[in-house]
Amino acid sequence: MPNATSMLRPAALVALAAAMSVPLPGCETNPATGRSQFLLNSRDQEIAMGDQASPQLVNEFGGELNDPQVRIYVTEVGARLAAVTEADNPTLPWSFTVLDSDVINAFALPGGRVFISRGLLRRMTNEAQLAGVLGHEIGHVTARHINDRMVNTAVAGIGVQVAGAILTEGVGGAVGDIAPKALELGGQTIILRYGRSQELEADALGMRYMTRVRYNPAAQRQVMEILEQSMGTTAGSEWFSTHPYPKTRIEQIDRLLATEYAGVTKDPAYQLRAEEFARRCRARLALGRPAPLTDDGEAMAGLPPASMWCTTCRHESHAHAR
Repeated sequence: MPNATSMLRPAALVALAAAMSVPLPGCETNPATGRSQFLLNSRDQEIAMGDQASPQLVNEFGGELNDPQVRIYVTEVGARLAAVTEADNPTLPWSFTVLDSDVINAFALPGGRVFISRGLLRRMTNEAQLAGVLGHEIGHVTARHINDRMVNTAVAGIGVQVAGAILTEGVGGAVGDIAPKALELGGQTIILRYGRSQELEADALGMRYMTRVRYNPAAQRQVMEILEQSMGTTAGSEWFSTHPYPKTRIEQIDRLLATEYAGVTKDPAYQLRAEEFARRCRARLALGRPAPLTDDGEAMAGLPPASMWCTTCRHESHAHAR
C-alpha cells in the first residue's frame, strides 16, 4: 500500500506550503445531520473528486453490469431516494452504478456517485432492502462523511500532505491526480473506511430516506441479516472492510424500529415490494447472467421461478488493482 507521500504528485508537494496558507472554508451546519461540519472542499470540488475516482473503482470491480434493465431499475430506486434528501442535495448529479462483481459491497463517492455490486443484489429478496442499502450510501454523501475522513486524517497527522495537496488543487477549482488515489478503495486507504458514528448516522439517514418514499424500514434490519450471514466469506469481507461494526448497527436499527418507526413497520402503505424486485432484478441475475424475459416482464418458460433461484453468490478471488 503506498504511503501518503507517494500518493502525491511532485507539484502538489512543492505547493504544499502555499496551500497551507490559503484561507480554509468555514464550518457549516449540515442540513441532513444538523451538526456543524468543517468543509475541506466545496460542492463542485466534491463532484469533481467523485467524477475522477469513479472510473478506477468501476474497473476494479469488474466494470458495469451488462444488463440495462437491472441498471435502469436500480437507478429508479436510487433516484426516488435522492429526490427526498435535504436542502440542495437532490440537485447533485446522482448516479447509481451496478458493478459486475460477486463481491458483496456498496459504497459512494463524494458528489452523488453510488455503487452496488451484483453480489449484494443477488443476496436480496425485496426492493426495500435495495432502498435500504442505497439510502445508506446516499446518507454517506449527504452527511459528507468522506470530507470528515479527510479532515480527520489531516488532524491526526497521518495525511497532512494529502490534505495539503487537495487544498492546493482546490485553489484552482479542480482536483488533480490526488482524488483517485485518496479515494482508492482497492488500496484500502482510510478515506472510504467509515467510523462507528458515521456508519450509525448513514443507517439512520438511509432509514429516513426509504421511509419518505414509502418503503418499510424493517428491510434495513433484513439487510444487516444478509450481511451477517456473509461474514467470514471471501465475498463478505469486502463490505465489512469499509462498513464495520455490524452488531452496533443492528442495535441502533432495532431501537429505531421500536421507537421512531414503530407505527410504520406494520402499516401496509410502507412496502417491501418483493414481487417487483424478483421480476425486475433477481430473475435477471439468476446464475450470474441476465435471464431473458417475455414482453410482459415475466421469466420465460423453462426457467425456475424467482423464489427458487439461488441467492448465494459465487465465491471468487478478487485481486485489487494496486
